[in-house]
Amino acid sequence: MIPSAFAIPGDIDTLTGGYLYEKRLLSGLRDLGHDMQHLELPASFPDAGPDDMAHAICMLQAIDPDRPLILDGLVSGSIDPGGLAAVRAPVIAMVHHPLAEESGLSDKRRAQLLQTERENLRLSRHVLVPSPHTRRILIDRYDVPPSKITVARPGIDKTRLPRAPVSPPLILSVGILHPRKGHDVLIAALGQIAHLDWQAVIVGNPWDRAHASALQDMVQASPVAARIQLAGRVGEHRLQDLYARASVFALATRYEGYGIVFDEALLNGLPVVSCDTGAVPETLPPGTRLLTPTDDPAAFAAALDRILSDQPLRERLTHAAESAGQTLPGWQDTAATASQIIAAVASRGR
Repeated sequence: MIPSAFAIPGDIDTLTGGYLYEKRLLSGLRDLGHDMQHLELPASFPDAGPDDMAHAICMLQAIDPDRPLILDGLVSGSIDPGGLAAVRAPVIAMVHHPLAEESGLSDKRRAQLLQTERENLRLSRHVLVPSPHTRRILIDRYDVPPSKITVARPGIDKTRLPRAPVSPPLILSVGILHPRKGHDVLIAALGQIAHLDWQAVIVGNPWDRAHASALQDMVQASPVAARIQLAGRVGEHRLQDLYARASVFALATRYEGYGIVFDEALLNGLPVVSCDTGAVPETLPPGTRLLTPTDDPAAFAAALDRILSDQPLRERLTHAAESAGQTLPGWQDTAATASQIIAAVASRGR
């Protein structure tokens, strides 16, 4: 198999969907026989200072020009274009979602990221994305030729615990504690359905410490604080137990380039309440979810109320989710798609 490289900033075991995707892709490519060189770039991307930027560029420039290089999107979207232009290895950009689409950016930073990512995508030989939605954005807003983009949909492990829903019904939310995930909207919505019987657990790595602290303050001030647990980071066994015990999955996200947690919800037969944004409508098949506008706690509360109050609806959504979960691809399919792109890029290089 073709020798290749994969450059990822920071600890590959970081608990986010993007890092999980890249960890499984790296492992899957090695399982297929690729000699994969893993480069751990500075963890400060996409906000790398001059020293980290120079160090990363030096590491990338040292890669053998015969090794196609998969470059994580936090880096490919923010690295200095002049430095990337000097990299001899053919670059395959991995774009989970464009960095300029992130929540909470200043106008200046958003414009800077938009320009940098556009330039770096032009320098890349090919682009891997997790969803047709991200592919459309890169075509429409970043002028990337359609032939240069391949969708490598995330896989899913088909193992799960048997379903054992608890009473009162458990509303489960999983996503890093970051403004984009909309946990603040969920907490506000839960305060509006105090008349119903439920409990809620929000699981997520405290990616943004200040935001995580603000969420804890929101929970403590909520009229239903006793029923909401902000669990933070949990182990894999605990997470699987929560999926098994839950009745509803809820994520009031402001934007998703894909959303691996939605596949996990489907695999576990959970109806989903989320938002009509980004790749969410195409990731969740019709009949498995209720979608609301973003940043609308009242609408989100109404959707939760509907699922909790209407048992026949919840049963239909649960059955549809279980069926959809059985058709999801595995990680070996993701690796096979990326392997084909590596081979094509290497062939063009020769």
